[in-house]
Amino acid sequence: MDVNIVKEKKLTNMRAFTSDQTVILRPARLMSLDQCIEFIAEDELVEVTPESIRLRKRELDAQARMARYREEKWG
Repeated sequence: MDVNIVKEKKLTNMRAFTSDQTVILRPARLMSLDQCIEFIAEDELVEVTPESIRLRKRELDAQARMARYREEKWG
């Protein structure tokens, strides 16, 4: 599932407080450069800056990523 963490949740059509389930988010895992390189998949990249090491998808657009996946899968 693709999620844009920058967009805020729309607060229309609110439900009762008791009907919502609690979601527990774990903090990001801190990894060294070697661990990141071992962890990545074929469609991901490791971005290295002086302040951080980040994992990201090679193709940022989710629709283009799905189109490429289908093309590779079906030929």
